Amino acid sequence: LAADTYAAAESAMLMYGMGITQHREAVRAIHMLTNLLLMRGNIGKPGAGICPIRGHSNVQGQRTVGITEKPEMVPNDKLRALYHFEPPMEKGLNTVEACEKIRDGELSAFFMLGGNFVRAIPDHGVMEPAWRKLPLTVQVVTHFNRSCVIHGKTSYVLPCLGRIEIDQQRGGEQAVSVEDSTGCMHGSRGRVKPASPHLLSEPAILAELAKRLLPVNPQVDWDAWVGDYALIRDAIEATYPDIFRDFNARMWTPGGFARPLAARERQWKTPNGKANFKTPDGFDPDPDMPGDAPGVLRLMTTRGDSQFNTTVYSLDDRFRGVWGTRRVLLMNLRDLQQQGLGAGDFVTAETVSDDGVQRRVDHLRVEPFDIPVGCVMGYFPELNRLIPLFHHARGSKVPAAKSIPIRLIPEIGEPVLS
Repeated sequence: LAADTYAAAESAMLMYGMGITQHREAVRAIHMLTNLLLMRGNIGKPGAGICPIRGHSNVQGQRTVGITEKPEMVPNDKLRALYHFEPPMEKGLNTVEACEKIRDGELSAFFMLGGNFVRAIPDHGVMEPAWRKLPLTVQVVTHFNRSCVIHGKTSYVLPCLGRIEIDQQRGGEQAVSVEDSTGCMHGSRGRVKPASPHLLSEPAILAELAKRLLPVNPQVDWDAWVGDYALIRDAIEATYPDIFRDFNARMWTPGGFARPLAARERQWKTPNGKANFKTPDGFDPDPDMPGDAPGVLRLMTTRGDSQFNTTVYSLDDRFRGVWGTRRVLLMNLRDLQQQGLGAGDFVTAETVSDDGVQRRVDHLRVEPFDIPVGCVMGYFPELNRLIPLFHHARGSKVPAAKSIPIRLIPEIGEPVLS
């Protein structure tokens, strides 16, 4: 048993990803996982610890250097002293909050630095029409994607260099830095010829926008920063000296250099100076999503093996034995039989919710799979239309792409794919 294995282990690491974070009670679940490690001293010793499998495109690195909707997470006094400006102190928006503002017509512009936001978010049937009403959308992207096609009333697509492409600036070929899922910083250089001589890098695009939109600041030489990215890293080091000491030299260390983590050294930055257990106040049924009625299943969305986030390279999924299509629902054989369905039948999936919005995806082929009774699995982002915007993790507001109550409606005849 897993419990026996854990209890007998001298040390243990616990890694988690979206299977944990994309639930309504994700924050509580992570608290409980941390409690489990603390009970046997599995934090702050070799071969032990907790590791979130974090996001892509350097999303972890940007958080480390202060890109956040929470101004209290940023060294604002240091920014004031170094750059002689007043940082914005009003709280920003996370993904769900931004979507709510877009839905309600309360945002005037959306600037997307990479990614495919429109495709990745939940509630496509609600959000895509609202997105088209935005006064301005701007996409800085390495590849044309769905967010470039579904756009605001005025829209700009700004193609940029990818990280694999050689970035030639006034100071020579440039390197960037990334932070991996274990909190280690690495240097990275492009190796291939750019797709076009007209492509600009992301730093060059941002610097040009800053020069045109912001008041002149003698403390910030945008042109110098674009000409030599090492100067940007010097500025990061000056802002976060405890994390980025000797940044430009250490980022080429084999394996990278580790970001300081107090818990790794068993330094507990708590009022009592100790590691503290988190006590839950209970795990109650989700009041937002009624799912106990007969015939209701719980949907989880997943990625295929030939997929990187919203980019799908193949319709095959070798992990699960699915070939030639992603319009599939994987079900327990007992659920198939109880629903009066057979392998290869086609259904329409409909979300069970109380908000008056109909969320449906049709022409889905059902197949038996080794999955718990009452659960059904399908693919992200095709099934995001079934995820209500209000279904998110309490506390973190991560969209909850797991445990979505749905009903299946059998389809008669051969499907006509739309």
